[in-house]
Amino acid sequence: MSNNKPIIGITMGDASGIGPEIIVKSFTHKELFDKAKPIVIGDKNILERAIDITGAPVDIEVITAEDINNYTFDVGVLPLIDLNILSKDLAFGKVSAQAGDAAYKFVEKAIDLAKEKQIDAICTAPLNKEALHLGGHMYPGHTEILADLTNTEDYSMMLMSGNLRVIHLTTHMGLIEAIKSITPERTYNVIKLAHDTLVRSGNNNPKIAVCGINPHAGENGLFGEGEEEKQLLPGIEKAQKEGINVEGPLPADTLFFRAGRGDFDVVVACYHDQGHTPVKVLGIDNGVNITVGLKGGIIRTSVDHGTAFDIAGKNLATEQSMLSAIYAAIDLAPTNNNK
Repeated sequence: MSNNKPIIGITMGDASGIGPEIIVKSFTHKELFDKAKPIVIGDKNILERAIDITGAPVDIEVITAEDINNYTFDVGVLPLIDLNILSKDLAFGKVSAQAGDAAYKFVEKAIDLAKEKQIDAICTAPLNKEALHLGGHMYPGHTEILADLTNTEDYSMMLMSGNLRVIHLTTHMGLIEAIKSITPERTYNVIKLAHDTLVRSGNNNPKIAVCGINPHAGENGLFGEGEEEKQLLPGIEKAQKEGINVEGPLPADTLFFRAGRGDFDVVVACYHDQGHTPVKVLGIDNGVNITVGLKGGIIRTSVDHGTAFDIAGKNLATEQSMLSAIYAAIDLAPTNNNK
């Protein structure tokens, strides 16, 4: 990272969706260039089409990976690593093997750049899972692609909206299954992932809080069957012994309020809805999905919405979520001293 501005690699996502439109709109914001050095990994044909559709006052400059460190970044100029694999007449709003394959290759290239330390974080525009599969890449989504390409087994989802950050012990599983799957080891590992991520981004002593599983965090055995004491507390205590600034288990009904006012830097949620609901109440447009724990300290952020095929190509999509995701990547990018 030079001049204290992180280099953020933005992948174009599914070309049949709104990703290209919200990317070119983002490059009209001076604040983005005040905070970072953004580049896009995508396709020139599609981005030129997005500029035509939106009327965004943006010029594309094709660059190579070798150009990045010496490039002069200016608002309204979109530096592009062009994979040149899509045709300009690709249909909007339709599932396409070509678009799915390209979306995968954009992420693959971004991972290569991050491994080589040519970019400091990755921000992804949305892809379509069906198109991804038609393109020959059998992954549930971005997270699994990133984990596979970095040979990472222990990772977690973090959500962010405003100053509220939430990291999850479990995500996409039924509630009963989720609670059964929580272990002291998983609790410790997620606390450590959150701690290490924030330390690398420049916060030397992040304040972490862990939600209870039951109402009132079990109220000393009044609710539940001792899940907090058996499944959470040993992991929390292990982290505390290592000097990590973590508290819990704490009642979830008040914890998110406390975190929102600044008492904690990140909250550890036990299951999907416990963590997702408070973030989404703060607004879909500001929500950001973050993958943490990838090998090499690679940070990936993403918009918290899909490809929106129904409005693609109509200049109806707002760039607010894209900007929020890029700003989160800037916020969490490893600092010079912590790469």
